[in-house]
Amino acid sequence: MNPLEHQLEYPFADTMPEAGAKQQVAPGVYWVRMPLPFALDHINLWLLRDRHDGRDGWTIVDCGITHDVIRENWEKVFANELEGLPVLRVIATHFHPDHVGLAHWLCKRWDARLWMSLGDYMTARVMCGTPGGGPGSAAGGDFAARHFSRHGLTDEESLEKIRGRRNYYTSLVPSVPDQYARMLDGDIVRIGTDPAKSDWRVIVGYGHAAEHVALYNAALNVLISGDMVLPRISTNVSVFDIEPEANPLQLYLDSLTRYEDLPQDTLILPSHGRPFRQLHARIAQLRQHHKERLAETLAACAEKPCNAHDIVAVIFRRQFDIHQLTFAMGESLAHLHALWHRGELVRETGDDGITRFRAA
Repeated sequence: MNPLEHQLEYPFADTMPEAGAKQQVAPGVYWVRMPLPFALDHINLWLLRDRHDGRDGWTIVDCGITHDVIRENWEKVFANELEGLPVLRVIATHFHPDHVGLAHWLCKRWDARLWMSLGDYMTARVMCGTPGGGPGSAAGGDFAARHFSRHGLTDEESLEKIRGRRNYYTSLVPSVPDQYARMLDGDIVRIGTDPAKSDWRVIVGYGHAAEHVALYNAALNVLISGDMVLPRISTNVSVFDIEPEANPLQLYLDSLTRYEDLPQDTLILPSHGRPFRQLHARIAQLRQHHKERLAETLAACAEKPCNAHDIVAVIFRRQFDIHQLTFAMGESLAHLHALWHRGELVRETGDDGITRFRAA
């Protein structure tokens, strides 16, 4: 455990659900853990006991990617963990593949409605409908390769690998449901069988995704935080090709204030890692982390003009495969853009077509 984790409280210690099983974390709230075939090797999903439109059943929060193993694990959950009741609703916190990838299958399997924010639902629809890695495919295709090339990735082998990932998103999210229910910041969504404990407040955050939805239940003192507040790692905030002038890091840091009115002992249910408490301590850690990375970025650009690829080595200091490199470059660019938007850096494009940043 790293020193920062000693400041957090893990009420379930190392106990976690087996694949295809659920573990109770609060009254009517259950934890399901699914494998992922990435360096980040799991995602936490949540089952909420529910009564909706006069029917008893369950609401699922987040879905996992489209993958046979995850479908098989879901079938085990359906067979053994739902007490013979149906799935009534599927909530996706945001558009990333591990969160919305199986939404189409789950909704069809149970004739259930998908609930999302407008921004993330439409982003998922655009990315599913973008042929051959066009703008918005983020992780691969010609547009992504040009984006990363413009920001300093000149190795042709790496760029060719990125071009070859043009169908990456659609391989994990082949489709999304044609209809959905919109979730707005501040909405109260009633999920549960006890009216006194069924109010979940929608908290929309920015920077990691278009309009990331988190859910807070004051009666249970539980926050389903999605990817906005994670215990072991910092949330990825990246500038990708579809929004090349974006300032996602500042949006993310500003969004953390939306959780400050929650109690310190709120039980946080994150998408990755273990459920934990000490919310305010973790928010302070995340702010400090980015403060330090911003200082390192500014210092590097004061020594010489830097592109995003240069900054990867400054703020990460480790080697990446091509999948991880695209996110590391996106996040490095997010730090550069935060300083650029503040006026602390100047952005210039050289004769070689590469964009670099220098101290103002």
